[in-house]
Amino acid sequence: MSALHLEHRNDVYILHFDHGARNNTLDDAVVDEFNAALDQIEGTTGNAALLITSDDAKFWCNGIDLDYIKTRGMSYLVTHFVHRLDQLLLRLALLDLPTVASIGGHAYGGGALLASACDFRTMRSDRGYFCFPEVDIRLPFTDIMTRIVELLPDERARRELALTGRPMGGAEAAARGVVDAAFGAEDLFEHAFAMAATLAGKDRATYAAIKHALRRSLHPLLDPARR
Repeated sequence: MSALHLEHRNDVYILHFDHGARNNTLDDAVVDEFNAALDQIEGTTGNAALLITSDDAKFWCNGIDLDYIKTRGMSYLVTHFVHRLDQLLLRLALLDLPTVASIGGHAYGGGALLASACDFRTMRSDRGYFCFPEVDIRLPFTDIMTRIVELLPDERARRELALTGRPMGGAEAAARGVVDAAFGAEDLFEHAFAMAATLAGKDRATYAAIKHALRRSLHPLLDPARR
């Protein structure tokens, strides 16, 4: 069963998390699907933007599928899966067009990292939390994950999120700069899509050059095949 599906609407690519039965968690198959979607987008020319949303009302992305990892052992997480997730985060952070996360449910752990890798974030104001629980589940950030957390613009907010593991709701996340705006459930996607559509009007090459300059410290960490 597919966990993601990609839609193309005008100049906006919409990547939907569509695996609510697993709380939109991440395993190898989902990472493969995510990379395949990015392959498709990177293979296009012309101005465009990417909007990442979820078809599940409760979860945007609930991070690594720990049940999946348990079937393979913690050594698999450390020696294999974390590297794959790191490279996906870097690839998303350096994608050659604007990226917007429309967070309509919980974004925990790896989900919060995916949102942090996007250029802009919108979030539901009345339901769902943005959270880095790693400090409580004894899974330290990798160096690359730390770099991704540091993309969040407010240093005080990101330090608190990382060191306390406290979930932050959408209204507070917007007030503290973790997300760019928060909206009610009925308005979230419309506003996120409008933001993505506006950004899609930017010249793609120029936008990518500016983004890569702002994030130049990430580029050497990307797998050479993706540079």
